Amino acid sequence: MEVNAGLSENNNNSSNEESFQLLFQQHYPLVVRKILVIVKEQSIAEDIAQEVFVKLFRTDRNAIINLPAWLTKVAVTTAYNHIRTEKRHCARKDKQKMFGNKAASSVEDKYMEHEDIDEVQKSLMKLSERDRELLIMKFSGYSYEEIGRQIGIEIGSVGTLLARAKQRFKQSYMEGRGEDQ
Repeated sequence: MEVNAGLSENNNNSSNEESFQLLFQQHYPLVVRKILVIVKEQSIAEDIAQEVFVKLFRTDRNAIINLPAWLTKVAVTTAYNHIRTEKRHCARKDKQKMFGNKAASSVEDKYMEHEDIDEVQKSLMKLSERDRELLIMKFSGYSYEEIGRQIGIEIGSVGTLLARAKQRFKQSYMEGRGEDQ
């Protein structure tokens, strides 16, 4: 008796698999096209279509009244879920990049950064008041016109004076670090 039950069960499973394969062959192109409208990439659409058919395989097909409509609805829902998941994944990666660099910096990196800041400040203090003001205003985002008005110089002279101030700053900075130009 057990042998017969096993054989009939195998027969039922093989016919079930054959009917599923037939459904897959008939409806796969439709499902991929529906998904492709949403995700715009063939390989991703095919992966999502496979997910849809796995869901179909695990579902009682006798309870489904309109199979193409069911497949379309599940395909569209799965595609949108995929897009939402990808957006969250990208946002998480961006956030890790943004905060990861700050958290990962070592004590040595922080020390070197503070040393560089101190060196820049020392070099700035060696410059004249006007050169210091020019450089600080320029790198704070002021326009040539605003710098000229604030310091009391011609707008046409601002570029030349800035170039000279940058050169003096560079020389002072290199001397402070013990480097030659």
